[in-house]
Amino acid sequence: MLKFIVKRVASSIPTLLLLILFSFVMMRLAPGGPFTSERALPVEVLANINAKYGLDQPWHIQLWRYIEGLIFHLDLGPSFKYKDRSVNDIIAQGFPVTMTYGLWSFAVAVVVGMSLGIMAAVKHNTWLDYIAVGISIGAQVLPNFIMAPILVIVFTLWLELLPGGGWNGGQWNHVIMPVIALSTSYMASIARLTRGSMLEVLNSNYIRTAKAKGLPMRTIIFRHAIKPSLLPVMSYLGPAFVGMVTGSVVIDIYFSTGGMGQFFVDAALSRDYSLLMGITVLFGAMTILFSTIVDILYAWLDPKIKL
Repeated sequence: MLKFIVKRVASSIPTLLLLILFSFVMMRLAPGGPFTSERALPVEVLANINAKYGLDQPWHIQLWRYIEGLIFHLDLGPSFKYKDRSVNDIIAQGFPVTMTYGLWSFAVAVVVGMSLGIMAAVKHNTWLDYIAVGISIGAQVLPNFIMAPILVIVFTLWLELLPGGGWNGGQWNHVIMPVIALSTSYMASIARLTRGSMLEVLNSNYIRTAKAKGLPMRTIIFRHAIKPSLLPVMSYLGPAFVGMVTGSVVIDIYFSTGGMGQFFVDAALSRDYSLLMGITVLFGAMTILFSTIVDILYAWLDPKIKL
């Protein structure tokens, strides 16, 4: 296990470097720059600004300085848009917000999705199965950019129960609608995968043997069926967790939460290279981390799988 973890960590380093290189080149190839999007600046002023941020240096020198600061000092550089603030400061401000509603969204999606999938599989071709499948299909066809305005119309404008936006320190009434809007489509996918996998496991030979021995259905499900049925679900939970924890652009913009999605959009529109790179590196590192965790959980769920 330790050898596997060390190999994955070692392989993640060149992966992150390739991600940085690709992102760096793509941003530099895009038209415009961080200081040319507004009114034209005098040539002397623009030259001084570029010299201050090192943008007058050749690309390979800029890239090396960025990687050097990231590796040896964990410094993601200064922001070009948010003056007197570093990328580290901006991420420290926005990431806890995104992490809060992302973790709640993940918990809701997993608990509700797996519960619906298990109930639908156990009560196959019954009214409970049809209701669970109907809920999953309904949630699947309502992505967050459609669910968010529906929630605001119903709970804010009609019922006047919840605020339509803001964060306010992460109070529960400000978290409910972002969590619902972000988790519904993931919940539907988890329910669908769980139902299909559970049906396959329940029709396997060893489950028939357990039924023939007279074991209670509850024991069969929770002791013998759940772990093997989680294998295909687990492969989806890794990237789903990263997607929810790193947040959603729609959620941050629509509910004005102040999370990472809003900063990412602002950085793209203003050509804030450092902030774009910082958020990209953060998302890439989290994707690699949770992919490794999923691989380890695979071995726990099925001892036949070799790391």
